Amino acid sequence: MTSPRSGSQAVERAIAVLACFEGATDLTVSALAARTGLAVSTAYRIVQALVRGGLLERDERTDCYRVGPSLISLAVPSLGRLDAESFAPHLYSLAAHVKLTASLGVAKDDVAVTVFSARPPERFCTHQLPGARQPLQSSAMGMAILAFGTPSARRSSSVAASSDLERVRRLGYAAAFSSENRDVLAVAVPVLDAQGRPRGALGVQALRRRLTDDLVREIVPPMRGVAARIGAGAGSAFPAFR
Repeated sequence: MTSPRSGSQAVERAIAVLACFEGATDLTVSALAARTGLAVSTAYRIVQALVRGGLLERDERTDCYRVGPSLISLAVPSLGRLDAESFAPHLYSLAAHVKLTASLGVAKDDVAVTVFSARPPERFCTHQLPGARQPLQSSAMGMAILAFGTPSARRSSSVAASSDLERVRRLGYAAAFSSENRDVLAVAVPVLDAQGRPRGALGVQALRRRLTDDLVREIVPPMRGVAARIGAGAGSAFPAFR
């Protein structure tokens, strides 16, 4: 006889379903079941509970699900602590200028956490959305943060070679292919405060056939300009990376 499902297991399954929407937009129940390893019937029951709670919502036209208004409202206080109202206009302006999604990431432990993404008004595709959490040592945003940290922080990086980080410092930006899709290239510049300490990174990404070397050279200067404006206003919500 199987043991009854515990409440914690149900919560863990719901969390796993919600985690599928990191870097994704609309997903079907079948796609959620495949990503979580749950039976389709189980995934369906969880999704319906999340819809009733407003954490997900259903697109009746496509029968897909997306993040719901209640989940978005839960994230608002976190964005407030990060002072999103001060940096979001800069990101949206950059996104419109370079025609790519502009994202802001901060370092937390050994990962770069994407805290905000501003989509361009046109030519958007899901390849432009970075992962919610990326390794510091191998992602463009992570390497941009590492390269401009203190020498001890750079030496503590076990994966990113010191020569790679020195190259990032010399160029002023980092470039790396996505670990999930090698056809996607990401480019990032550091967000430095008035003392030159990295508070985060500003990044863009797209399919390599679109994000060419010529385009990288064209967009890095405006990226640096926006990063400087954000860095000038960086407060305690963006702890300096040491």
